[in-house]
Amino acid sequence: MTRIGLFGGSFNPPHAAHQMLALYVLETCPVDELWFVPTWAHPFGKELASFADRAAMCELAAAPLGPRARVSRAEEALAARPGFVASRTFDLVAELERPDRELRLVIGADILADTAKWYRWDELAQRAPPIVVPRHGYPGGGGPAVESARGGSRLGIIMPELSSTHVRELVRAGDPALAGLLPREILRYIAEHGLYR
Repeated sequence: MTRIGLFGGSFNPPHAAHQMLALYVLETCPVDELWFVPTWAHPFGKELASFADRAAMCELAAAPLGPRARVSRAEEALAARPGFVASRTFDLVAELERPDRELRLVIGADILADTAKWYRWDELAQRAPPIVVPRHGYPGGGGPAVESARGGSRLGIIMPELSSTHVRELVRAGDPALAGLLPREILRYIAEHGLYR
């Protein structure tokens, strides 16, 4: 049985905190692999770089983490199906389930306040118990891993406050601080492809 942590997001772009979180989950949580899962489209209709660009940048983020980290393009496959309307995590988990896999969702603590809006959340949490990442300003935003979240587990650290929105602002401004927030290969990719200008 392969235990897989599904780390979904827009990854617009993936940044150093995403990499740090992925490594932390791989090293401390009961998973054998961690899959970056870029979403096909933003759930609230925000503009994103192309799926191809975001998936390519996720590949660059995963590469230094070794063979236990990879990128899933499952959302691309789901979006190609007739009648596709929107990305739903429940559909993603159903797509990736196999008898030889145990799935876990890697989610932020901010998500827990909105689970009532998620499609079939209770069943989803049973099929892929969440690994909850504490975030500043949200319940459970700090402290040790002592709580469970509907069958899931809570990490014992708080990741650095860094957002892709802030990264994009720095790209547009040409701010040199960007170099400390993005993996080098992603920084190079953004420059070579003229993203976020």
